[in-house]
Formats: sequence, C-alpha cells, structure tokens
Amino acid sequence: QVQLVESGGGLVQAGGSLRLSCTASQGAFSYNQAWFRQAPGKERELVARLFTTREADYADSVKGRFTISKDKAKNTYYLEMNNLKPEDTAVYYCALNYDGGGYSRPDNWRDWGQGTRVTVSS
Repeated sequence: QVQLVESGGGLVQAGGSLRLSCTASQGAFSYNQAWFRQAPGKERELVARLFTTREADYADSVKGRFTISKDKAKNTYYLEMNNLKPEDTAVYYCALNYDGGGYSRPDNWRDWGQGTRVTVSS
C-alpha cells in the first residue's frame, strides 16, 4: 500500500512563503502527482499537477505563485508557495497515481496523504 507523508504546512503572513513536501513510500514514485486543497466549507480542488518529467499545470488562482516539483532520488514531491494570500488558507493534500476520468476530480486519484494545514493571515 502506498503511503504519502506530508509536511511543511503552518501559519504565515500574507506575502510569505511555504514549501510543502510529500514523501512517498519506497517504490511508489510516479510522474502523475498532484496537490489538492480544501478550504473550510468548500470542495477539494486541484492546485497543481505534475505529469511528465518536466511538465506541470496549475490552477489559475495560483499560477505564477506556486511551483510543483519532485526529487525522484528522495521519493519526494514539493509544492513551493510564494506570495501567499489569505484565500490560500486550506488543508493541502498530496495525491498520487491517477486512474483516469479527469485530473481535477479527487475521486480519480488513488493514493492520498493525510493533509497539511496552511493558514495565511492578512
């Protein structure tokens, strides 16, 4: 069973930065990886997606501020978040292994981390 362990969340002021990490269990590395987030009272939404060795795409709301990356040697994925805004406040989840049917639907990702909370104060 794939295990994903996330870290890096916390409280930050608007304009600040955080880097989230997601370490996968040995042998679980995949080039199909994504970060989702879920704010209180809202549905889980796709933030960024990594789908080849170098290609990625982002939600319009984070484009130019967030960067998704990976370190295959460490079996770890990252989400670098800069110029954070209060509306970025959410629990962020790492997802791995896409099963088809649309990348933006959480149901189509097989494996999930436990989530890490990001709070951005104004």
